[in-house]
Amino acid sequence: MKRLRHPNVLLFMGAVYSQERLAIVTELLPRGSLFKNLHRNKQTLDIRRRLRMALDVARGMNYLHHRNPPIVHRDLKSSNLLVDKNWTVKVGDFGLSRLKDATLLNTKSGRGTPQWMAPEVLRNEPSNEKSDVFSFGVILWELMTQSIPWKNLNSLQVVGVVGFIDRRLDLPEDLDPHVASIIHDCWRSDPDRRPSFEELIQRTLFLVNRVTAVSIRRIAES
Repeated sequence: MKRLRHPNVLLFMGAVYSQERLAIVTELLPRGSLFKNLHRNKQTLDIRRRLRMALDVARGMNYLHHRNPPIVHRDLKSSNLLVDKNWTVKVGDFGLSRLKDATLLNTKSGRGTPQWMAPEVLRNEPSNEKSDVFSFGVILWELMTQSIPWKNLNSLQVVGVVGFIDRRLDLPEDLDPHVASIIHDCWRSDPDRRPSFEELIQRTLFLVNRVTAVSIRRIAES
C-alpha cells in the first residue's frame, strides 16, 4: 500500500500495531466520506461537482486496476470514498481488496456491502475487476439521484433482488441520457461487457466538460 501514489487514492502512511490491535495511518481528509456528504450534510452539491466526483473515482480505480498485478477493490461504495478540503474524492478502505493473479481473481471469500455489489459477487461466483465497474455504476446513480441505493430493502433482500432476480435500481426519467447510458453499461449482467475504467474516464470527462461549457455560456449571457 505504501507504493500506491495517486491523487485519487487515499495515501497510506504507515501502521501501528501491538499484540491487541492494528491501526492503519492515512492522510486526513476533513470532509469525511462521500456517503456523508451526499446523504447527511444539509448542503446540496451541484451537478458539476458531482460529476467531477465520479471522474475522481474512475481515475482512482483505473490507477488501481493498472497496477502490476491489478488491485481489485471488491467493496467499492460511497462510504469508502473520502473527500478532501478541495472536494477531491479519493478511493480508500482496501480491507477486501486482492491482487489479481495472472489469470483471474477467483475469489469467493470476504464480505462487502450488498447494496453496491455486483450480482456475480452476491452469488458467490468468481469475480474480477469488472465487479468494481458495477459498483461504480451504483455510485454514479447515487451521485445523480442523491439517494441511498435500495434503502427500502435489507441486505438479504438485495442479494436476492440483484444477485438472483437480476433487477437494477430505477433510473429517473429526467436523467441525462449520457449518464443513463454509462450506468446501464456498468450494470450489464455479463461482466465482460462492462466498460473498463479507462473508458469510463473518457465518458465521464465528456460530461464534465459539457456541463462546464454550459455554465460558462450562462455566465457570459447573464
